[in-house]
Amino acid sequence: MRNIFGEERKNLILALVEDQKRVDLQALCEKFQVSESTIRRDLREMEEAGLLKRTHGGAISIRSVNFEPSFSEREITSTQQKKAIAAKAVQWISNGDTILLDSGTTTFYLMQQLTAFTKLTVVTNSLMLPQDLELPPGIDVIVLGGAYRPGVLSLVGPITERSLDFIKVDKAFMATNGMDLEEGLSTPNVVEGDIKRKMIKRADRIILLSDSSKVNQISFARFADWSDIDVCITDSDMPEEFARKLEERGVEVYRTSAGKEA
Repeated sequence: MRNIFGEERKNLILALVEDQKRVDLQALCEKFQVSESTIRRDLREMEEAGLLKRTHGGAISIRSVNFEPSFSEREITSTQQKKAIAAKAVQWISNGDTILLDSGTTTFYLMQQLTAFTKLTVVTNSLMLPQDLELPPGIDVIVLGGAYRPGVLSLVGPITERSLDFIKVDKAFMATNGMDLEEGLSTPNVVEGDIKRKMIKRADRIILLSDSSKVNQISFARFADWSDIDVCITDSDMPEEFARKLEERGVEVYRTSAGKEA
């Protein structure tokens, strides 16, 4: 590669970050044939200029960190994958369970699967409950109180946290905006992250429901490490290597779609 000077190199790095959402420190050193200290300085200066966010071993797009789609925007993306994930998640529910459903579109589809049961207690902080769903009489739905977040249709804040203090559930079905091998699970909103963290503490078993579009994505507020997660149910497009490394961390991984499971 020809010699590239500082400002041009930073422009090229920014283009890579915007295109790939994240870049690796060592890969940048090899690409631009410069030292690790040079790339670290470039990334530091770019972060100070508000162009990206540094992470352990690289950097990510500042847009990906803060972006949070609305419920309606999420509902029209990866719909079939989310429905397949929800259908698979039912296998972790038994009659008599007390379960917690995090706010999110995949957990919304999981709620629709609960007509197969006769006795459940369902706790959620989501206000996007299926309006036309007729659940059997033995299924009790408890909606946590809290501050309303328009767009994402969830309840958060100190009242929600206080409500969680009074309960203990068998299983929590969690959603996420980002999942990364090193950074764990994350969401764009700090207050939302606080609630997710508290939900994990109040459950005996944690089942993560996430389509593969969240792989290698990092949002602003980290709320869990992989050591907090027992099961990850995703779709068949999750990279084999990513799934293998999760299993090495003790997470049971199930990749599913309308036509196949792994």
